[in-house]
Amino acid sequence: MREQNGSAVTMTEVARHAGVSLGTASKALNGQGKLRDETRRRVMDAAQELGFQPNALARGLARNRSYTVGLLATESLDRFSLPLHRGVENALGADRISVFLCDGRGDPVREQFYIDQLLSRRVDGIVVTGVQSDERPSLGQLELPVPVVYAYSRSADADDLSVLPDDRFGGRMAAEHLLGLGRRTFAHITGPISFAAVRERLDGFRSALAESGVELSDERVYSGPWRESFGRQAAAELLRRHPDVDAVLCGSDQVARGVMDSLRENGYRVPDDVAVIGYDNWELLALDARPALTSIDMGLEELGRYAAQRLLAMIDGPRDGGVVRMPPHLIVRESCGATAGVTPRPLSERPFPAGPTRQEAPEGA
Repeated sequence: MREQNGSAVTMTEVARHAGVSLGTASKALNGQGKLRDETRRRVMDAAQELGFQPNALARGLARNRSYTVGLLATESLDRFSLPLHRGVENALGADRISVFLCDGRGDPVREQFYIDQLLSRRVDGIVVTGVQSDERPSLGQLELPVPVVYAYSRSADADDLSVLPDDRFGGRMAAEHLLGLGRRTFAHITGPISFAAVRERLDGFRSALAESGVELSDERVYSGPWRESFGRQAAAELLRRHPDVDAVLCGSDQVARGVMDSLRENGYRVPDDVAVIGYDNWELLALDARPALTSIDMGLEELGRYAAQRLLAMIDGPRDGGVVRMPPHLIVRESCGATAGVTPRPLSERPFPAGPTRQEAPEGA
């Protein structure tokens, strides 16, 4: 509700309507002080009834805060960054904090420019996001006056707080799921081994298999570009060398789509003969795959939300450091056989490829 002359409702009016002092109303509306829940609720109800809109500048001055945060992105429109940024914004928005999005594109010059701009606007903190978990230079060398949290981007400085997906656990989760389905002959087709996430997923996958007495030899691990075409080529080579394979973990959903295409082209049924699990849970690919693709979801929106919450805690308290790894989720669909109740065909009935479908073996074979 507004006054008839159009002027905004003041905090004094809220205090009078709630039957409290101006100081008590201010503490209740700014989340400060030790007030009884009933008193704080009465003030909030009065503010809502009168249509009170707090003055953001006054709120900031009262607590020496700007209630703004910088979001420094490596890529602002990447399919990994979108859910990550949504999680960050949701957490900050719930605390009535505005976000300045800056697309640094991994360029140190652009990043420096945006950091200077953010500091000139007196942001309360900065979230640095990436599209892979490999190390990047720390902003700590700039001796920033505000806390920084890295989300899906690992700072090279151990004193910084980096929040990452637990890719090693993701690999273990896939292995344990496939073992539980009775699969025993495994392969792994993934992205470039230079990626930290690729190495960690392989380590988790291989370790979980070894604990069950199953070996994953280097001959059954293929690494190459994050493309469907590589998945097709690697799977064809895998079937030529190891036609008895009955389960494949893929390093991405794109690779998995290519793997399933190649299996189908060579007469193998998914999941009857070979179970397939992807990674990323990119629904655009996973849901339209034939059959629908089981995939590991890194939970990037949850990761972004958690990183923002940690930043808020650091703004109001001591700064934190180290690496926090967020557990992924297994999204079960038809490609692994968990929902279909299928049984692999005997080896004598399976279609062994006559030879390779390309001239060279996949990179890392």
